[in-house]
Amino acid sequence: MKNYLRKIAAFTLPLLIAQASYAQNPVVQTWFTTDPAPMVDGNTLYIYTGHDEDNADFFWMQEWRVYSTQDMVNWRDHGSPLAIESFSWGDDRAWAPQCIERNGKYYFYVPLHSNLTGAMAIGVAVGKTPTGPFVDPIGKPLADGNWAYIDPTVFIDDDGQAWLYWGNPKIFYARLNDDMISFKDGVHEMDMTGLDGYTEGPWIQKRNGKYYMMYASHGIPENISYAMADSPTGPWTYQGVIMPKNEQSSFTNHSGLADFKGHSYFFYHTGWLPGGGGFGRSVAVKEFQYNADGTIPELHADKEGVAPIGTFNPFQTVEAETMAYSVGIHTQPNGHNNVYVSDIHNGDWIKVREVNFGSRQAKSFSITAASALRGGTLEVHADSLKGDLIATIKVPHTGGWEKFKTFTTKDVRTPKGKHDIYLVFKGRKGPELYTLDKWNFK
Repeated sequence: MKNYLRKIAAFTLPLLIAQASYAQNPVVQTWFTTDPAPMVDGNTLYIYTGHDEDNADFFWMQEWRVYSTQDMVNWRDHGSPLAIESFSWGDDRAWAPQCIERNGKYYFYVPLHSNLTGAMAIGVAVGKTPTGPFVDPIGKPLADGNWAYIDPTVFIDDDGQAWLYWGNPKIFYARLNDDMISFKDGVHEMDMTGLDGYTEGPWIQKRNGKYYMMYASHGIPENISYAMADSPTGPWTYQGVIMPKNEQSSFTNHSGLADFKGHSYFFYHTGWLPGGGGFGRSVAVKEFQYNADGTIPELHADKEGVAPIGTFNPFQTVEAETMAYSVGIHTQPNGHNNVYVSDIHNGDWIKVREVNFGSRQAKSFSITAASALRGGTLEVHADSLKGDLIATIKVPHTGGWEKFKTFTTKDVRTPKGKHDIYLVFKGRKGPELYTLDKWNFK
Protein backbone atom coordinates (compact mmCIF):
# COMPACT_ATOMS: atom_id res chain seq x y z
CA MET A 1 0.00 0.00 0.00
CA LYS A 2 2.85 2.35 0.83
CA ASN A 3 4.30 2.65 -2.69
CA TYR A 4 0.88 2.91 -4.24
CA LEU A 5 -0.16 5.60 -1.79
CA ARG A 6 2.92 7.65 -2.60
CA LYS A 7 2.22 7.62 -6.32
CA ILE A 8 -1.27 8.95 -5.65
CA ALA A 9 -0.04 11.39 -3.02
CA ALA A 10 2.08 13.27 -5.58
CA PHE A 11 -1.17 14.51 -7.05
CA THR A 12 -3.52 14.47 -4.07
CA LEU A 13 -1.40 15.14 -0.96
CA PRO A 14 -2.62 18.74 -0.43
CA LEU A 15 -6.23 17.54 -0.58
CA LEU A 16 -5.51 14.60 1.72
CA ILE A 17 -3.92 16.87 4.32
CA ALA A 18 -6.84 19.30 4.19
CA GLN A 19 -9.36 16.49 4.57
CA ALA A 20 -7.40 14.72 7.31
CA SER A 21 -7.25 17.87 9.43
CA TYR A 22 -10.88 17.21 10.40
CA ALA A 23 -11.47 13.59 9.38
CA GLN A 24 -11.94 10.70 11.79
CA ASN A 25 -13.15 8.18 9.21
CA PRO A 26 -11.82 5.74 8.25
CA VAL A 27 -10.70 5.01 11.81
CA VAL A 28 -7.62 3.08 10.57
CA GLN A 29 -5.44 4.54 7.83
CA THR A 30 -2.38 2.25 8.03
CA TRP A 31 -4.09 -0.88 6.68
CA PHE A 32 -7.17 -1.75 4.70
CA THR A 33 -9.68 -3.03 7.30
CA THR A 34 -13.05 -4.67 6.67
CA ASP A 35 -16.17 -6.08 8.27
CA PRO A 36 -16.01 -4.39 11.69
CA ALA A 37 -17.21 -6.35 14.73
CA PRO A 38 -17.19 -4.15 17.87
CA MET A 39 -16.95 -5.63 21.36
CA VAL A 40 -17.01 -3.70 24.65
CA ASP A 41 -14.86 -5.09 27.45
CA GLY A 42 -14.76 -2.91 30.58
CA ASN A 43 -13.70 0.62 29.71
CA THR A 44 -12.36 -0.36 26.29
CA LEU A 45 -14.08 -0.89 22.95
CA TYR A 46 -12.42 -3.31 20.55
CA ILE A 47 -13.08 -3.78 16.86
CA TYR A 48 -12.21 -7.05 15.16
CA THR A 49 -11.70 -6.66 11.43
CA GLY A 50 -10.68 -8.42 8.29
CA HIS A 51 -7.79 -7.17 6.16
CA ASP A 52 -7.94 -6.64 2.39
CA GLU A 53 -4.62 -7.18 0.66
CA ASP A 54 -3.16 -4.26 -1.30
CA ASN A 55 -4.06 -4.03 -5.00
CA ALA A 56 -6.52 -6.95 -4.67
CA ASP A 57 -8.94 -7.86 -7.45
CA PHE A 58 -11.05 -10.09 -5.21
CA PHE A 59 -11.59 -10.59 -1.46
CA TRP A 60 -8.02 -11.79 -0.93
CA MET A 61 -7.81 -11.82 2.86
CA GLN A 62 -5.24 -13.69 4.97
CA GLU A 63 -5.73 -12.52 8.57
CA TRP A 64 -7.89 -10.76 11.13
CA ARG A 65 -6.85 -7.61 13.01
CA VAL A 66 -7.76 -5.96 16.34
CA TYR A 67 -7.97 -2.28 17.33
CA SER A 68 -9.03 -0.67 20.61
CA THR A 69 -10.08 2.69 21.99
CA GLN A 70 -11.15 4.23 25.28
CA ASP A 71 -12.20 7.60 23.86
CA MET A 72 -13.56 6.69 20.37
CA VAL A 73 -11.05 8.88 18.54
CA ASN A 74 -7.61 7.47 19.39
CA TRP A 75 -7.23 3.85 18.27
CA ARG A 76 -4.44 1.42 19.16
CA ASP A 77 -3.36 -1.17 16.60
CA HIS A 78 -2.93 -4.60 18.24
CA GLY A 79 -1.82 -6.25 15.02
CA SER A 80 -3.06 -9.63 13.80
CA PRO A 81 -3.61 -12.21 16.58
CA LEU A 82 -5.35 -14.66 14.24
CA ALA A 83 -4.74 -15.73 10.63
CA ILE A 84 -5.41 -18.55 8.18
CA GLU A 85 -2.34 -20.34 9.53
CA SER A 86 -3.96 -20.52 12.97
CA PHE A 87 -6.29 -23.23 11.63
CA SER A 88 -4.83 -26.49 10.33
CA TRP A 89 -7.94 -27.09 8.28
CA GLY A 90 -8.12 -23.63 6.62
CA ASP A 91 -6.37 -22.44 3.47
CA ASP A 92 -8.04 -19.25 2.15
CA ARG A 93 -10.62 -16.46 2.58
CA ALA A 94 -10.27 -15.03 6.07
CA TRP A 95 -13.56 -13.16 5.89
CA ALA A 96 -15.84 -11.35 8.38
CA PRO A 97 -15.32 -12.32 12.08
CA GLN A 98 -16.81 -11.58 15.50
CA CYS A 99 -15.45 -12.01 19.04
CA ILE A 100 -17.30 -12.33 22.35
CA GLU A 101 -16.30 -12.77 25.99
CA ARG A 102 -17.65 -15.46 28.30
CA ASN A 103 -16.39 -16.45 31.76
CA GLY A 104 -13.10 -14.66 31.29
CA LYS A 105 -12.28 -16.15 27.89
CA TYR A 106 -12.64 -14.64 24.43
CA TYR A 107 -14.17 -16.61 21.58
CA PHE A 108 -13.25 -15.50 18.07
CA TYR A 109 -15.62 -16.86 15.37
CA VAL A 110 -14.44 -16.73 11.76
CA PRO A 111 -15.32 -17.99 8.28
CA LEU A 112 -12.58 -19.73 6.34
CA HIS A 113 -12.18 -21.88 3.26
CA SER A 114 -11.88 -25.49 4.42
CA ASN A 115 -9.25 -27.86 2.99
CA LEU A 116 -11.38 -30.72 4.36
CA THR A 117 -14.39 -30.16 2.11
CA GLY A 118 -13.24 -27.56 -0.43
CA ALA A 119 -16.04 -25.20 0.63
CA MET A 120 -16.49 -22.50 3.29
CA ALA A 121 -16.65 -23.30 6.99
CA ILE A 122 -17.12 -21.62 10.39
CA GLY A 123 -14.33 -21.93 12.94
CA VAL A 124 -13.60 -20.70 16.44
CA ALA A 125 -10.43 -19.69 18.31
CA VAL A 126 -10.08 -19.00 22.02
CA GLY A 127 -7.90 -16.51 23.91
CA LYS A 128 -7.38 -15.32 27.48
CA THR A 129 -7.36 -11.62 26.53
CA PRO A 130 -9.29 -9.56 23.94
CA THR A 131 -6.13 -9.36 21.83
CA GLY A 132 -5.11 -12.98 22.11
CA PRO A 133 -3.09 -14.95 21.43
CA PHE A 134 -5.91 -17.10 20.04
CA VAL A 135 -5.74 -20.85 19.36
CA ASP A 136 -8.07 -23.31 17.66
CA PRO A 137 -9.33 -25.51 20.55
CA ILE A 138 -10.96 -28.23 18.48
CA GLY A 139 -8.75 -28.60 15.38
CA LYS A 140 -11.72 -28.67 13.03
CA PRO A 141 -14.60 -26.42 11.89
CA LEU A 142 -17.77 -25.93 13.89
CA ALA A 143 -19.71 -26.13 10.61
CA ASP A 144 -18.20 -27.18 7.28
CA GLY A 145 -18.90 -27.90 3.65
CA ASN A 146 -21.17 -25.14 2.37
CA TRP A 147 -20.30 -22.10 0.25
CA ALA A 148 -22.98 -20.18 2.16
CA TYR A 149 -21.07 -20.55 5.44
CA ILE A 150 -19.63 -17.05 5.90
CA ASP A 151 -19.85 -14.04 8.24
CA PRO A 152 -20.63 -15.42 11.72
CA THR A 153 -22.27 -13.28 14.41
CA VAL A 154 -22.68 -14.33 18.04
CA PHE A 155 -24.52 -13.16 21.15
CA ILE A 156 -25.45 -14.44 24.61
CA ASP A 157 -29.10 -14.11 25.59
CA ASP A 158 -30.36 -13.05 29.01
CA ASP A 159 -30.92 -16.70 29.98
CA GLY A 160 -27.27 -17.52 29.28
CA GLN A 161 -27.92 -19.28 25.99
CA ALA A 162 -25.33 -18.36 23.34
CA TRP A 163 -26.39 -18.22 19.70
CA LEU A 164 -24.29 -18.28 16.54
CA TYR A 165 -25.67 -17.10 13.16
CA TRP A 166 -24.05 -16.93 9.71
CA GLY A 167 -24.73 -17.18 6.00
CA ASN A 168 -25.07 -15.86 2.43
CA PRO A 169 -27.66 -15.91 0.85
CA LYS A 170 -29.49 -17.63 3.71
CA ILE A 171 -29.05 -17.44 7.47
CA PHE A 172 -28.06 -20.51 9.44
CA TYR A 173 -27.99 -20.65 13.22
CA ALA A 174 -27.00 -22.92 16.09
CA ARG A 175 -27.26 -22.93 19.88
CA LEU A 176 -23.82 -23.06 21.45
CA ASN A 177 -23.07 -25.20 24.47
CA ASP A 178 -21.69 -23.46 27.54
CA ASP A 179 -18.16 -24.28 26.33
CA MET A 180 -18.82 -21.96 23.31
CA ILE A 181 -16.97 -24.39 21.00
CA SER A 182 -19.69 -26.94 20.25
CA PHE A 183 -23.37 -26.99 19.23
CA LYS A 184 -26.27 -28.24 21.33
CA ASP A 185 -28.49 -29.57 18.58
CA GLY A 186 -26.81 -28.99 15.23
CA VAL A 187 -27.27 -26.40 12.51
CA HIS A 188 -30.66 -24.94 11.57
CA GLU A 189 -31.81 -22.81 8.64
CA MET A 190 -33.59 -19.55 9.43
CA ASP A 191 -37.06 -18.74 8.15
CA MET A 192 -36.23 -15.71 5.97
CA THR A 193 -39.73 -14.21 6.16
CA GLY A 194 -39.40 -10.56 7.19
CA LEU A 195 -35.69 -10.39 6.36
CA ASP A 196 -36.37 -8.43 3.19
CA GLY A 197 -33.52 -8.20 0.70
CA TYR A 198 -31.14 -10.24 2.85
CA THR A 199 -27.74 -10.76 1.20
CA GLU A 200 -25.08 -11.47 3.85
CA GLY A 201 -23.30 -10.25 6.97
CA PRO A 202 -25.84 -10.81 9.77
CA TRP A 203 -25.41 -8.97 13.08
CA ILE A 204 -27.55 -10.07 16.03
CA GLN A 205 -28.18 -8.24 19.28
CA LYS A 206 -30.84 -7.86 21.96
CA ARG A 207 -32.01 -4.56 23.41
CA ASN A 208 -34.93 -3.91 25.79
CA GLY A 209 -36.36 -7.36 25.17
CA LYS A 210 -36.26 -7.07 21.36
CA TYR A 211 -33.96 -8.97 19.00
CA TYR A 212 -32.32 -7.02 16.19
CA MET A 213 -31.04 -8.69 13.01
CA MET A 214 -28.95 -6.25 10.97
CA TYR A 215 -27.57 -7.31 7.57
CA ALA A 216 -26.28 -6.27 4.15
CA SER A 217 -29.20 -6.21 1.74
CA HIS A 218 -30.53 -5.59 -1.75
CA GLY A 219 -27.02 -5.90 -3.20
CA ILE A 220 -24.91 -5.37 -5.11
CA PRO A 221 -24.18 -2.56 -4.15
CA GLU A 222 -25.48 -3.24 -0.65
CA ASN A 223 -27.70 -1.38 1.78
CA ILE A 224 -27.56 -2.10 5.48
CA SER A 225 -31.06 -3.10 6.61
CA TYR A 226 -32.56 -4.63 9.73
CA ALA A 227 -35.49 -6.54 11.18
CA MET A 228 -36.78 -7.09 14.73
CA ALA A 229 -38.34 -10.02 16.55
CA ASP A 230 -39.55 -11.21 19.93
CA SER A 231 -37.41 -14.36 19.85
CA PRO A 232 -33.87 -15.11 18.62
CA THR A 233 -35.19 -17.17 15.70
CA GLY A 234 -38.02 -14.89 14.61
CA PRO A 235 -40.53 -14.43 13.15
CA TRP A 236 -38.89 -11.24 11.92
CA THR A 237 -40.49 -7.94 11.02
CA TYR A 238 -38.62 -5.84 8.48
CA GLN A 239 -37.82 -2.32 9.74
CA GLY A 240 -36.11 -0.75 6.74
CA VAL A 241 -32.75 0.55 5.55
CA ILE A 242 -30.22 1.90 8.06
CA MET A 243 -27.48 2.95 5.62
CA PRO A 244 -28.31 3.40 1.92
CA LYS A 245 -26.17 1.60 -0.62
CA ASN A 246 -22.91 2.90 -2.11
CA GLU A 247 -22.60 6.04 0.02
CA GLN A 248 -19.30 4.67 1.32
CA SER A 249 -17.61 4.06 -2.09
CA SER A 250 -17.59 0.29 -1.67
CA PHE A 251 -20.07 -2.05 -3.34
CA THR A 252 -20.23 -4.17 -0.16
CA ASN A 253 -20.98 -3.04 3.36
CA HIS A 254 -20.81 -4.81 6.71
CA SER A 255 -21.99 -3.44 10.03
CA GLY A 256 -21.92 -3.84 13.79
CA LEU A 257 -23.52 -2.05 16.73
CA ALA A 258 -22.13 -1.20 20.15
CA ASP A 259 -23.24 0.75 23.23
CA PHE A 260 -20.21 2.25 24.96
CA LYS A 261 -20.03 4.69 27.88
CA GLY A 262 -23.59 5.89 27.34
CA HIS A 263 -23.28 6.27 23.55
CA SER A 264 -24.52 4.11 20.68
CA TYR A 265 -22.30 3.48 17.67
CA PHE A 266 -22.82 2.05 14.19
CA PHE A 267 -19.76 0.56 12.48
CA TYR A 268 -19.47 0.01 8.73
CA HIS A 269 -16.79 -0.12 6.05
CA THR A 270 -15.87 2.19 3.19
CA GLY A 271 -13.61 2.45 0.15
CA TRP A 272 -12.17 5.80 1.21
CA LEU A 273 -8.46 5.16 1.66
CA PRO A 274 -6.17 5.96 -1.29
CA GLY A 275 -6.22 2.94 -3.59
CA GLY A 276 -9.39 1.70 -1.87
CA GLY A 277 -12.73 0.54 -3.23
CA GLY A 278 -14.70 -2.68 -3.39
CA PHE A 279 -11.64 -4.84 -2.64
CA GLY A 280 -9.78 -2.25 -0.56
CA ARG A 281 -12.09 -1.39 2.32
CA SER A 282 -11.67 0.63 5.52
CA VAL A 283 -13.67 0.68 8.76
CA ALA A 284 -15.67 3.75 9.82
CA VAL A 285 -17.99 4.61 12.71
CA LYS A 286 -21.01 6.84 13.30
CA GLU A 287 -22.78 7.76 16.55
CA PHE A 288 -26.58 7.57 16.65
CA GLN A 289 -29.53 7.51 19.01
CA TYR A 290 -32.28 4.90 18.96
CA ASN A 291 -35.74 6.24 18.30
CA ALA A 292 -38.19 6.31 21.22
CA ASP A 293 -39.79 3.08 19.99
CA GLY A 294 -36.43 1.30 19.78
CA THR A 295 -36.06 1.51 16.03
CA ILE A 296 -32.84 2.70 14.37
CA PRO A 297 -32.85 5.93 12.31
CA GLU A 298 -31.48 6.10 8.79
CA LEU A 299 -27.76 6.88 8.92
CA HIS A 300 -25.40 8.22 6.29
CA ALA A 301 -21.72 7.58 5.73
CA ASP A 302 -19.41 10.52 6.51
CA LYS A 303 -15.72 11.26 6.97
CA GLU A 304 -16.22 13.41 10.06
CA GLY A 305 -16.60 10.41 12.37
CA VAL A 306 -17.53 10.74 16.03
CA ALA A 307 -16.79 13.11 18.90
CA PRO A 308 -14.30 12.17 21.63
CA ILE A 309 -15.75 10.82 24.88
CA GLY A 310 -12.57 11.09 26.92
CA THR A 311 -9.15 12.70 27.08
CA PHE A 312 -5.71 11.30 26.38
CA ASN A 313 -2.92 11.23 28.99
CA PRO A 314 0.49 12.16 27.48
CA PHE A 315 2.29 11.51 30.80
CA GLN A 316 2.32 7.77 30.21
CA THR A 317 4.15 5.42 27.90
CA VAL A 318 2.21 5.67 24.65
CA GLU A 319 2.43 2.96 22.02
CA ALA A 320 3.21 4.86 18.80
CA GLU A 321 0.59 2.84 16.91
CA THR A 322 -2.09 4.65 18.94
CA MET A 323 -3.50 7.45 16.82
CA ALA A 324 -6.58 9.35 15.71
CA TYR A 325 -5.40 9.84 12.14
CA SER A 326 -2.25 9.44 10.08
CA VAL A 327 -0.90 10.06 6.60
CA GLY A 328 1.79 8.02 4.86
CA ILE A 329 2.80 5.58 7.58
CA HIS A 330 2.32 1.86 8.08
CA THR A 331 2.57 -0.50 11.07
CA GLN A 332 4.44 -3.76 11.60
CA PRO A 333 4.32 -6.54 14.22
CA ASN A 334 7.26 -7.39 16.47
CA GLY A 335 5.95 -10.28 18.52
CA HIS A 336 2.45 -10.77 19.94
CA ASN A 337 0.65 -7.54 20.72
CA ASN A 338 3.81 -5.52 20.04
CA VAL A 339 3.31 -3.29 17.03
CA TYR A 340 5.38 -0.33 15.88
CA VAL A 341 5.07 2.43 13.29
CA SER A 342 7.01 1.83 10.07
CA ASP A 343 7.41 3.18 6.52
CA ILE A 344 8.08 6.66 7.86
CA HIS A 345 9.12 9.18 5.21
CA ASN A 346 9.59 12.92 5.10
CA GLY A 347 6.26 14.71 5.54
CA ASP A 348 4.35 11.78 7.04
CA TRP A 349 2.50 12.42 10.31
CA ILE A 350 0.37 11.08 13.14
CA LYS A 351 -2.42 12.95 14.91
CA VAL A 352 -3.43 12.21 18.52
CA ARG A 353 -6.59 13.91 19.78
CA GLU A 354 -7.73 15.39 23.08
CA VAL A 355 -4.27 15.25 24.65
CA ASN A 356 -4.69 16.68 28.14
CA PHE A 357 -1.57 18.37 29.50
CA GLY A 358 -3.59 19.96 32.32
CA SER A 359 -1.56 22.59 34.16
CA ARG A 360 1.64 20.54 34.11
CA GLN A 361 4.73 21.60 32.20
CA ALA A 362 6.63 18.59 30.88
CA LYS A 363 10.32 18.43 31.76
CA SER A 364 11.25 16.01 28.97
CA PHE A 365 9.99 14.16 25.91
CA SER A 366 11.24 10.69 24.98
CA ILE A 367 10.78 8.35 22.04
CA THR A 368 11.84 4.77 21.33
CA ALA A 369 12.90 4.56 17.69
CA ALA A 370 15.19 2.70 15.29
CA SER A 371 16.78 3.23 11.89
CA ALA A 372 18.68 0.96 9.50
CA LEU A 373 19.64 3.93 7.35
CA ARG A 374 20.14 7.65 7.94
CA GLY A 375 17.47 8.41 10.51
CA GLY A 376 15.59 11.69 10.67
CA THR A 377 13.75 14.04 12.99
CA LEU A 378 10.47 13.96 14.90
CA GLU A 379 8.69 17.26 15.55
CA VAL A 380 5.71 17.51 17.90
CA HIS A 381 3.27 20.33 17.10
CA ALA A 382 0.13 21.53 18.87
CA ASP A 383 -3.24 21.72 17.10
CA SER A 384 -2.01 21.62 13.48
CA LEU A 385 0.85 20.42 11.32
CA LYS A 386 2.43 23.85 11.60
CA GLY A 387 1.20 24.71 15.08
CA ASP A 388 3.36 25.66 18.04
CA LEU A 389 6.44 23.47 18.26
CA ILE A 390 6.36 21.42 21.48
CA ALA A 391 9.50 19.30 21.04
CA THR A 392 12.05 18.07 18.50
CA ILE A 393 14.13 14.89 18.62
CA LYS A 394 16.72 13.59 16.15
CA VAL A 395 16.86 9.85 15.42
CA PRO A 396 20.26 8.58 14.20
CA HIS A 397 21.20 5.28 12.58
CA THR A 398 20.76 2.54 15.22
CA GLY A 399 21.79 -0.55 13.25
CA GLY A 400 18.39 -1.86 12.10
CA TRP A 401 14.69 -1.16 11.78
CA GLU A 402 14.01 -3.06 15.03
CA LYS A 403 17.19 -2.03 16.89
CA PHE A 404 15.23 0.32 19.12
CA LYS A 405 16.89 2.93 21.32
CA THR A 406 15.40 5.62 23.53
CA PHE A 407 16.08 9.29 22.78
CA THR A 408 15.17 12.18 25.07
CA THR A 409 15.04 15.95 24.87
CA LYS A 410 14.56 18.37 27.75
CA ASP A 411 13.82 21.26 25.40
CA VAL A 412 10.05 20.92 25.76
CA ARG A 413 7.32 23.57 25.66
CA THR A 414 4.02 21.88 26.41
CA PRO A 415 0.81 23.92 26.29
CA LYS A 416 -1.75 23.87 29.08
CA GLY A 417 -5.09 22.12 28.82
CA LYS A 418 -6.40 19.92 25.98
CA HIS A 419 -4.87 19.94 22.51
CA ASP A 420 -4.56 17.75 19.47
CA ILE A 421 -0.91 16.99 18.84
CA TYR A 422 0.82 16.11 15.58
CA LEU A 423 3.91 13.91 15.36
CA VAL A 424 5.51 15.19 12.15
CA PHE A 425 8.31 13.18 10.56
CA LYS A 426 11.14 15.03 8.84
CA GLY A 427 14.28 13.98 6.97
CA ARG A 428 15.77 13.50 3.55
CA LYS A 429 13.21 13.25 0.79
CA GLY A 430 12.73 9.77 -0.61
CA PRO A 431 14.20 7.15 1.74
CA GLU A 432 12.54 5.53 4.71
CA LEU A 433 13.70 7.40 7.80
CA TYR A 434 13.12 5.33 10.93
CA THR A 435 10.59 3.26 12.88
CA LEU A 436 8.80 4.44 16.04
CA ASP A 437 7.75 2.20 18.92
CA LYS A 438 6.80 4.46 21.88
CA TRP A 439 6.75 8.01 23.17
CA ASN A 440 5.98 9.87 26.38
CA PHE A 441 6.22 13.20 28.20
CA LYS A 442 7.57 13.46 31.75
